[in-house]
Amino acid sequence: MTAAERLVGEGGAEALSTRAVAERAGTTTRAVYAVFGSKEALLQALAQRAFELIIEQVDGVPLTDDPGADLITGAVQGFRAFALEHPDLFRLIWGAASPGAPFSADTAASQSSSYARLILRVQRAQSAGLLGDHSIADVALLWDAICSGLAMREVCGMVDPSQAQRIWTDALRALLAGLGAAHKEG
Repeated sequence: MTAAERLVGEGGAEALSTRAVAERAGTTTRAVYAVFGSKEALLQALAQRAFELIIEQVDGVPLTDDPGADLITGAVQGFRAFALEHPDLFRLIWGAASPGAPFSADTAASQSSSYARLILRVQRAQSAGLLGDHSIADVALLWDAICSGLAMREVCGMVDPSQAQRIWTDALRALLAGLGAAHKEG
């Protein structure tokens, strides 16, 4: 998997072939086919691995008695950490290198499970009265879009690394405050 991840990073999904993975991993194409079956299955396995790594990263950020801080910390220390540690997998599932075919059932299940981590944190913020009248689905979509955008810019080198954590935290605090303030104004 590491060899495949690096190949995607070097040349996108187009650079991925069973032969190239075999050469990079120091094995045979037959061995790669035996494990994955096809290039498409290999891409699916990479995408599934990405979602599983997101789950690990976000689950590694403990919940506290502050749902607002937990929502922000889960994004900054969980999702952002995944994107920085695995930029090629991040680009694969969120960028132009994304597999053209829909995700397989297993990959879609991992994607759904990773999104459930965000939903849990958004639900906690809603229960604490931090989201105004906004639905959990709307806030999760906004949160996901902001985090994906920030991660893409950071992974592509468009954010000063010395300022990145502050930028993420400031942006997410502002979003959370705005969601709560919109309720008070309406």
